[in-house]
Amino acid sequence: IARRQHELERGILAAPEASGVVVPDNAVASRVLEIAGRYPSHEDFEQEMAVLGLDKARLGEALARELRVEAVLEKVAGAVPPVSEIDAELYYHAHLDAFEIPEARSLRHILITYNDREEKARVTVQLKVLRSNARGAEAFGKAALRHSQCPTAMQEGILGLVRRGQLYPELEPAAFALARDEISDVLESPIGLHILRCDAIQPRGLAPFAEVATQIGERLNERRRRKAQQDWIREQAVRA
Repeated sequence: IARRQHELERGILAAPEASGVVVPDNAVASRVLEIAGRYPSHEDFEQEMAVLGLDKARLGEALARELRVEAVLEKVAGAVPPVSEIDAELYYHAHLDAFEIPEARSLRHILITYNDREEKARVTVQLKVLRSNARGAEAFGKAALRHSQCPTAMQEGILGLVRRGQLYPELEPAAFALARDEISDVLESPIGLHILRCDAIQPRGLAPFAEVATQIGERLNERRRRKAQQDWIREQAVRA
């Protein structure tokens, strides 16, 4: 395998595309430092090189060769024409499933923990009172700031935009059954008792092409670059 790899690298560096590709000394030095930084100490790095039969000069030569191969492959990829907006839009319409936006809820909550049955009963009553008295978003936020034992209390109980699978299973069904501005009954999770408030609902839908066009273009460009490199490497392997 190593022999075949060496032959392939030799073919790459002998190709016309390698003409004029030069690796600066500082790039090699940076790569050496990067590798050395993976070891606990410089002595460990030196010992590993000794075990492998390497010294700094031979390591530098190997890394310079590796960097030159990388530079040649980057040059090959750089010759690939960029994806057009039409190409990106065709991909979008052919893969609509990939751009579906799942249903999500903007939620707040108040969490209060308990240690025993009596305390659980008191907390349940307390949350029911809060549920009745803190109906609006502002009032709920103030109640969360005062009573919630979750770190989100400092953000007025805001959990943010929540999708399915991000809450405790005990909370999710109730959370996704809430209407906008509705507050749940008292719910129990492994960490305590909660009430949830739904501030907004983001229905399931499709991300507009304009929002994902850049992402699609980057993805397709990277695919084209990799394919161009792979095809070119195969050509060099055949020649070798």
